[in-house]
Amino acid sequence: MNTPFAQALFHSRSGVAALILRVPVGLILAAHGAQKLFGWFGGYGLEGTGQWMASIGLAPGYLMALLAGGAEFFGGLALVLGLLTRPAALVSAFTMLVAIFAVHIGNGLFMSNNGYEYALTLFVVTLGLAIQGGGRFALDNLLAQRFADAQAGRRLVTGR
Repeated sequence: MNTPFAQALFHSRSGVAALILRVPVGLILAAHGAQKLFGWFGGYGLEGTGQWMASIGLAPGYLMALLAGGAEFFGGLALVLGLLTRPAALVSAFTMLVAIFAVHIGNGLFMSNNGYEYALTLFVVTLGLAIQGGGRFALDNLLAQRFADAQAGRRLVTGR
């Protein structure tokens, strides 16, 4: 894992704290994404979510629902596993930022008024994970080791 790209993508000095943040937030995001994509957990699926998104000005609604649902569902699953944690967290953070400003900001802070406090919390946690990485108990560590092993093997073969 000597390349700067691999180092930036996979390396994390955080320990168990990242796991404590990743798993519940990832499950919450995946559940919300499943509502949008599949209509699970009382959601409206792509069609219904797309119509609603178009009605609030996020057009084309179907595409926006697909993007938001995909970011939440697949990003959430990736966070649970600690797989490509930084990109998954960054995409999730961006999705929450859009939710804050497109849906919740005009309602104030509190959830009781459909405010932005919950989306802000998810934004802050995912932004933190994008900065610190997946931690000690993440699949990113296995990927980092595979890259390091592959690079070491190349050095043996090429002599560089």
